[in-house]
Amino acid sequence: MSSVLYSLGRWAAGARRLVVVAWLGILVVTGAAGGLLYQGFDNSITIPGTEAQQALDQLSATFPEVSGASAQLVVVAPEGTTIQDDAVREPVEDAAEEIGELDEVRVVSTPYDEQLSASVSDDERATILQVQLDGDVFSISDATKEAMHDTTDELAAALPAGSQASLGGELFSQELPALSIVEAIGLVVALVVLVLTLGSFVAAGLPLVNALVGVGVSMLLLLAATVFGPINSTTPMLGLMLGLAVGIDYALFIVSRHQELLRDGVDVHESVARSTATAGSAVVFAGLTVMIALVGLSVAGIPFLSVMGIAAAVAVGFAVIVSLTLLPAVLALAGDRLRPRPKKSRGRRSKAAPAPVEGGATGHENRFFAGWVAGVTKRPVVTIVLVVVALGALAFPATNLRLALPDAGYLPEDNEARQTYDLVGEYFGDGFNGPLIVTGSIIESTDPLGLMDDLAAEIEDLPGVADVPLATPNQSADTGIIQVVPTGAPDSEETKALVDEIRSMHDYWIDEYGVDLSVTGFTAVGIDVSDKLGQALLPFAFVVVGLSLLLLMMVFRSIWVPVKATVGYLLSVGAAFGAVALVFENGLFADALHVTKQGPVISFMPIILMGVLFGLAMDYEVFLVSRIREDFVHNGRRARRAVHTGFQGAAKVVTAAAIIMFSVFVAFVPEGDMSLKPIALGLAVGVAVDAFVVRMVLVPAVLALLGDRAWWIPRWLDRTLPTFDVEGEGIARELRLAPWPGPRDDGRQDAVVAHEVTVAGPHDRPGGAPLVGPVSVRVPEGGALAVHGDATAAVNALLLAFAGRIHPDQGAVKTAGYVLPERAPAVRSRVAVVDASDGGAAGAVTEAVRQGTRLLVVDRTDVVADRAARESLAHALSAAAAAGTTLLVGSTGVAATDLLPDGTPVLDVGAGWGAPSTLRGGEAPPPPPSDQQAEHTYDPEEVRA
Repeated sequence: MSSVLYSLGRWAAGARRLVVVAWLGILVVTGAAGGLLYQGFDNSITIPGTEAQQALDQLSATFPEVSGASAQLVVVAPEGTTIQDDAVREPVEDAAEEIGELDEVRVVSTPYDEQLSASVSDDERATILQVQLDGDVFSISDATKEAMHDTTDELAAALPAGSQASLGGELFSQELPALSIVEAIGLVVALVVLVLTLGSFVAAGLPLVNALVGVGVSMLLLLAATVFGPINSTTPMLGLMLGLAVGIDYALFIVSRHQELLRDGVDVHESVARSTATAGSAVVFAGLTVMIALVGLSVAGIPFLSVMGIAAAVAVGFAVIVSLTLLPAVLALAGDRLRPRPKKSRGRRSKAAPAPVEGGATGHENRFFAGWVAGVTKRPVVTIVLVVVALGALAFPATNLRLALPDAGYLPEDNEARQTYDLVGEYFGDGFNGPLIVTGSIIESTDPLGLMDDLAAEIEDLPGVADVPLATPNQSADTGIIQVVPTGAPDSEETKALVDEIRSMHDYWIDEYGVDLSVTGFTAVGIDVSDKLGQALLPFAFVVVGLSLLLLMMVFRSIWVPVKATVGYLLSVGAAFGAVALVFENGLFADALHVTKQGPVISFMPIILMGVLFGLAMDYEVFLVSRIREDFVHNGRRARRAVHTGFQGAAKVVTAAAIIMFSVFVAFVPEGDMSLKPIALGLAVGVAVDAFVVRMVLVPAVLALLGDRAWWIPRWLDRTLPTFDVEGEGIARELRLAPWPGPRDDGRQDAVVAHEVTVAGPHDRPGGAPLVGPVSVRVPEGGALAVHGDATAAVNALLLAFAGRIHPDQGAVKTAGYVLPERAPAVRSRVAVVDASDGGAAGAVTEAVRQGTRLLVVDRTDVVADRAARESLAHALSAAAAAGTTLLVGSTGVAATDLLPDGTPVLDVGAGWGAPSTLRGGEAPPPPPSDQQAEHTYDPEEVRA
């Protein structure tokens, strides 16, 4: 991957003006598409397969009068009077008649209608005019809503002094979230942090531009996507929040690496390419983990949540794409203006050598972070215990965290729908804000009215029922509904218990009355959503934890590092949940954060928080631990010293990235809507805890405690897992090996060059096929090499390694000018492999040459025993040599020299780890340069070629 990103960065830097113009064009096109296709956002929630949803769908067909959206008009008479007074009754009846004449209104109940009487409070001062509409909440036109508001205002003016008239209910229970100036404060903080980290306004502005372009494209595409189906209004806010945060952070990683290379004197375009290859690899990994986790939200099986996850994943994806294309182009346009100026000497203090760290290393010139890492690793066991206990205590309040869908009770107190909600609760009881609908087919009943009365009487006696104001069959007497008012609020445990109680009596209703009853309504739908999300949370957690272990094993080739990272992630998630519970359940800082109502948080908060925080936690883990691992590998494998030096090398950027991410998330808390507030707060706390406590305290302590054992992995697992080059080790190795092995005396290029290569057989298992190596050999283009040995697996393993089919374990090898295993795909596309044991070897060789193969591997030639077949193979190989094809011919037991031209070098390989190999008549290459030797000797043009 790092090689591909290197080429991409180099291309973007070279075509910088074209890239910038292309992205501007993309913004214009997506802007036009968004403006033309935007259909509005839809907060309706459907949950296929749940009892409430199935019953609601059935009602829309059999009892449409009650299946649509509803509204409530609450009227309160002046103190000392009742709603029966003429001064109140006449305006109320006029208002009800006016609303009832609206096209999208089916019926309006009033307290003066004997057939469809509205609810009246015990003191007869208040009534609820129930308005039933024809369609769901988001199909009702704005004109109807405005007309209802106008009528309510006229009613309020016509009522006696001291009266109240307020409009609310399900139709007005949702409020589209909007941006405020507070969210911009997060960007200001991000800019300040970027300036302090990168040292200039120009460098600091690039991550902001990067994030804004990515967010702009993704949000405009989201607007256009509304033409294909409903999209929840929380979706764009989540995408905006994530897109800004990761877009700034990803750009910060690349820009900071670019400045490091510029500080070392690297050319601008080369620095752009190498930054894209190294830090860009970490960006791709981090972005993929976030996107996978977000798309994984579909595990819950809830359509609106799946759409939300996919939309947020698209926003993150564009942040990655923009970081890998537009950002390199803009870096190239900035040129040397981003090159840091050399620091001026400021007396003795600045001239003093950096303070040594444990193990003798001098560190990374940062006394603060040197003291930090020294403190947390001095007594690692104490540090680990303190972190686990502290985060466990913070997570404990999460045990009381309750989930629900927000209703009008979560709107701001100055909102009319919220005021209506409060009036209903004050005069009628909280349950009237979330009545349940119990429905079933009564087609077999001979007395539908009597049946509905009997059912209503049974339900009215259940605990938790405040009232049963309505029990009626439809006009065709095939479906009945019972309206049940709970004693508790819609989001209360009492109401959930009542729903469970009615559903638990399912068999009783069938046996006693022959009716299959279901519970539905807005409140029941919310309860089913919460239950389904709760059931999906554990499987999703297993998916996330399993993915975390697998991905980190791929990256770090370790067992303990992934386990430690996963435990740290779980601690961060627990702390985030605990903080949300403290604020929204217990009221800590609730007023300061403008929490409109304490109680349950939105149902999909936990699963979204787990998914997003997973990707962000892996981001910090990779950026920090990869530096530690790099120092461990390159500095004598001294584990404790690597923890100190690697931490100091990465801590500054990780700190800046975490502060930026925290600032963006927390800015959405004070003025955000109640659907987004708990998500934003949880992400802000989760990022802060994960970066500053888990990654920068717990991780160094655990690595220091484990020492060398932190980097252990079973050999069989190491060979089984695919490799993910996160920190650009591949391109660094390619750059180091670019000048190697140097020009040949005969002027030809090398087809294969290997130095001390060791490789396991393709079927290697403990006690199985042996290993081969170390082997050193150099084969020119158009040349030939006979590989001979006593063990088939040894010869086969070496040839397949040269052909890019299996990875060498150690050493340096280049085939067709490409470094292995980093460029194995390129080698495989240029090297043909013929297994002579399959038969028809001569024909296969001839066909490969005809197709233009320049390097041909022929193995198991010893099995070609028939003289005619052997002569035919020798003739085909001779023709291939004459055509300039490089030949690598393998044989076991019997040398293959009779198949090749006289004087062909022979490589005798021994079977077993460390078994000697002998090269007869060939040339061995010089050793490759070390990291220090190659620092300024590679040729970028040769690498690009």
